[in-house]
Amino acid sequence: MQDKVLNIKVIIAGRPYKMNVQHEQEELIRKAAGYVEDSINRFAHSYEYQDQQDLLAMIALQNAVGILELEQKKDFREKEMELKLKEIDEVLSSQLSAE
Repeated sequence: MQDKVLNIKVIIAGRPYKMNVQHEQEELIRKAAGYVEDSINRFAHSYEYQDQQDLLAMIALQNAVGILELEQKKDFREKEMELKLKEIDEVLSSQLSAE
């Protein structure tokens, strides 16, 4: 069955954006738009920016930093998991060869 496409409108930086989204993505997209709006308001009050482009640039930078941090954590955990799996494999191999 084909996914249902919805036409929705979200408002970011005071501008409406019409989008066609999959039904199961609607909530996530609306939440993300709300997050961006909240971030705009937070930056506008904290740093007294007036220009929407400056606010959006700061939000983009903040989100890019967050993504890069998550990627670093993921890479670290994957390497850590690989080492643990190798240790387990070595223990199991030694137990099997001892039998």
